[in-house]
Amino acid sequence: MLNHIVIHGRLTRDPELRYTNNSTPVASFTVAVDRDYAGEGQQKETDFIDCVAWRATGEFVNKYFLKGSLIVVSGRLQSRKWTDKEGNKRVSWEINANNVYFGGSKSDNQGAASSQQSGYGAAPAQQGAYQQPRTTGGAVNAYPGPEFQELDDGDGELPF
Repeated sequence: MLNHIVIHGRLTRDPELRYTNNSTPVASFTVAVDRDYAGEGQQKETDFIDCVAWRATGEFVNKYFLKGSLIVVSGRLQSRKWTDKEGNKRVSWEINANNVYFGGSKSDNQGAASSQQSGYGAAPAQQGAYQQPRTTGGAVNAYPGPEFQELDDGDGELPF
C-alpha cells in the first residue's frame, strides 16, 4: 500500500514543540494550502492541514519556521480517533511529516519573520534573530563550508 502526501503552503501559526513522557520532541503546526482551482467568478479556497513532526524533524520545524513561513511537508496521511467532552466519537486527519523543506526563498521566510517581529500578525516576537541555514534546492545544506561556486572552463580538471 502507498500512503504518501506532499503539501506546500504557509504556516498559520508558530509551531508548538512539546515533549512526550520519555522526552521525545514533537512539533504540531497547521499549513494553509490554496486549492489549484476556483469556480468561475470565485476565489480559490484554502485548506488548513494539521501536521505533526517527531524528533529531529520536529525540532527543525520549531527552530526555523514561524507563522507565515512557506513550507513543504512530505509524509503520510493518518487519522486519529478520539472522544470529545460530550462523549461523541470524532476523527481527525493529519500529516505525519517525514521530511520538511523550506518552501520559498530565504527572503520569503525572513519576510514572515520580520512581520512577526514587528507585531504584524499574532504572537509576540521570539527573542534572537531569525536565521535560516543555507539551502540547496530547498533542502538543508549540511556541509558547513563555503557557498557553492560554479565551475567554468578555466578551473582545470575536475576532482572526480
